[in-house]
Amino acid sequence: MSTSDLFSSQPTPAERAAELRAQLNHHAHRYYVLDAPEIPDAEYDRLFRELQALEAAHPELLTPDSPTQRVGGALLDELAKVRHAVPMLSIETETDTEPTGALNFDTRVRRALGLAEDALAVEYVGELKFDGLAMSLRYQNGVMVQAATRGDGEVGEDVTHNIRTIGQVPLRLPADCPAVLEVRGEVYMRRDQFEALNEKQRAKIAAGAKGEKTFVNPRNAAAGAVRQLDSAIAAQRPLSFFAYGLGEVTPVEQGGPTFKTHFGLLMQLKAWGFPVAEQTTVARGADELIAFHQRIGAARDQLPFDIDGVVYKVNSLALQRELGFKTREPRWAVAHKYPAQEQLTTVLAIDVQVGRTGKLTPVAKLAPVFVGNVTVTNATLHNEDEARRKDVRVGDTVIVRRAGDVIPEVVASLPEKRVGGAEPFTMPHTCPVCGSVAVREEGEVDYRCTGGLFCGAQRKQALLHYAQRRAVEIEGLGDKLVEQLVDADVVKTLPDLYRLGLMALANLDRMAEKSAQNILAALEKSKQTTLPRFLFGLGIRHVGEATAKEMARHFGNLDAIMDASLEQLLEVNDVGPIVAQSIRTFFDQPHNREVVEQLRACGVTWAEGAPAERAAQPLAGKTFVLTGTFPTLKREEAKEMLEAAGAKVAGSVSKKTDYVVAGEEAGSKLDKARELGVAVIDEAGMLALLQS
Repeated sequence: MSTSDLFSSQPTPAERAAELRAQLNHHAHRYYVLDAPEIPDAEYDRLFRELQALEAAHPELLTPDSPTQRVGGALLDELAKVRHAVPMLSIETETDTEPTGALNFDTRVRRALGLAEDALAVEYVGELKFDGLAMSLRYQNGVMVQAATRGDGEVGEDVTHNIRTIGQVPLRLPADCPAVLEVRGEVYMRRDQFEALNEKQRAKIAAGAKGEKTFVNPRNAAAGAVRQLDSAIAAQRPLSFFAYGLGEVTPVEQGGPTFKTHFGLLMQLKAWGFPVAEQTTVARGADELIAFHQRIGAARDQLPFDIDGVVYKVNSLALQRELGFKTREPRWAVAHKYPAQEQLTTVLAIDVQVGRTGKLTPVAKLAPVFVGNVTVTNATLHNEDEARRKDVRVGDTVIVRRAGDVIPEVVASLPEKRVGGAEPFTMPHTCPVCGSVAVREEGEVDYRCTGGLFCGAQRKQALLHYAQRRAVEIEGLGDKLVEQLVDADVVKTLPDLYRLGLMALANLDRMAEKSAQNILAALEKSKQTTLPRFLFGLGIRHVGEATAKEMARHFGNLDAIMDASLEQLLEVNDVGPIVAQSIRTFFDQPHNREVVEQLRACGVTWAEGAPAERAAQPLAGKTFVLTGTFPTLKREEAKEMLEAAGAKVAGSVSKKTDYVVAGEEAGSKLDKARELGVAVIDEAGMLALLQS
């Protein structure tokens, strides 16, 4: 390839500007109109700044329809249009996300005002930059008559019907307010309410509801609610509001209010009943702006709502008028963003990690990306359902979020950027660490490794559980010692504890010979235990102390428990199908049986006895069908009680059915029972049968 070919392959400034305009218009449409953004704000800002720089370097490329000449987004055809009496302008964004960005703004303001270096500090107001939807509320004679979105800055959308559903927005103002008052502010959604909303959405999707979706972020959810045609939908979404400025106001000469400072204006809005963020403050000079930026940044993750930066405004309204505007942005204000907490990157692989308790978690291995002040290379996908719901595949472009010390997560995949035929993620059914079977119990979202006593990933947790006071009890074997033993590869499985020698312990950090002897003595003492303690110490999922005692009483010896069938396990008091299956799965793993035998060989022993006399099962041979909602019991609880008494619980009614237990809203099963002449009882009747 020739040198001329290399240069010709690069787009010209005009071609790149056209490409950027097309991308920005596309993403603005997704963000403002569809409320379904495809890229994080940081990526949009990067493209926007690139176009700004191109247009500044090549003024001939600037077009009237350039995204840099717009204030807001497009409008929905279905909503009535509102022309703003005072345009809702955007403000400039400070590109330096470090605290020095505040110094840059102060320097520009002082230069524009012609202030000498030794002149007094300029007074500013520091505000939060909310991540929501800009809103203009119009009041006439104290009554809210209209609410409008920013739109394109000149014309917005009438969303009065939805804003009336927000409890924080006053519908009537005190008598001392002006005849005409336009309050500008932000509609947003709290994080906890956003999570609750998405939980409801997931439940609807799981139930098969059509057209439902989860939301990418609180801003997306709030914008979708505000721009609904049906206010009943908006009312179901918890929205909030903060005021931060004014639009049209009755002029002073016609009896309107007189304000000298922006802060005074905000305090008056608060007195009229509008919420104003409590973090809003007056700051004098660059040093106090920097301190405000750092203080809010440190508290950002503890705020109950999302912000993506802070805003600085010159406090004096007279100085604001003197500073004026450049193009469509005020010189007296700036938005100072924090480093992005969302970024785009690529999924290089999807690995499965095994936690201390055996939980399997899919983790996306990422092309390194700087987000939330750190370089991120891994992000959790939580579980198989989440990975498949977000449709994350190897090679995908994804949005990654990191807030504070929270583990980075993949927010969404961008399937439109997918190249090739990558397969959907499927959770492996064996543990990637030890090869044991991985199971997902009914009603659970997580897969878990069943090789608890053998699995290297669960080693520390298994040792600590076994050694605790309520289990086998090994005095002195705590977190720090277990950490050392495992990290030094001295102990790999439980039996290795009983093979420890004095030298192996004494060579550990901060372990004197006397301490080592105490540990060996505690290990020797622990060999004499009881069957319930030993069973509990094995760490079988769902088997607590009470269940371990019932199993020991029922079977009398460990071999009978290890070989018991599901049906035999269900005969134990308080053991239902889930617990029985967990016990059976545990002892079906050869690794776990091998560890038990090695512990016995090391001298761990307990007294064993004959099985407890089995009480006659009063409902043996009887078939029950459950239908409807019961007053005090869940369906699964009733089923477990009946099965524990020897009954069979079927899913449908037939001539072989002995009883139908009917609760409220019983359906076709009740009709079928009456048709066949099957006995119908309620919850009380069922409990009476069980007691008899």
